[in-house]
Amino acid sequence: MTSSASPGLARFNTADEPGVAALLREVCASRAWAAAVAAGRPYGSVDALLAAAEDAVAGLTDADLAEAMAGHPPIGRPRPGDATSAREQSGVGEAERAELLELNLAYQERHGHVFLICATGRGGEEMLAALKERTGNDPDTERDIVRTELGRINRIRLARLVGADEDAGDEDVRDEDVRDEGEEGGQG
Repeated sequence: MTSSASPGLARFNTADEPGVAALLREVCASRAWAAAVAAGRPYGSVDALLAAAEDAVAGLTDADLAEAMAGHPPIGRPRPGDATSAREQSGVGEAERAELLELNLAYQERHGHVFLICATGRGGEEMLAALKERTGNDPDTERDIVRTELGRINRIRLARLVGADEDAGDEDVRDEDVRDEGEEGGQG
């Protein structure tokens, strides 16, 4: 990850309030997250922006987290016309889609929200395994995992937004997201 200011970061820093709010809501549907990240402008580096984004995820209430999850479509079913979700879920093959959707429903019944996973770089079998494993988690454990996955998703999306080459950076942030049927569909 580059620590110097990029042209994309400069545009982000100087965007008007409505414009930056709209951009950030494309990254994460949580209004609290978007407001916290916007409030830290101007950022001197992409790394500073990403650190602020991580801090904002850590500060989300349960309601804010639910709002963020509502912005994601289900695993295996990206929203029509949503290039971001389609790209993030590109590792899901036709063979896994039906099983993912069925397991998503079981997950949602147990946890009351969509299944969220950073899907970028993950194949369908890997996501199926995670979904099966996480369905049995207790609510507190699962909420912690969801928060971590949301942070990964936001980091990748935000790096793309400002034109940083996130794929060359943090190995832990290799995946974007996946969603389940729920508040608005799932994760994406």
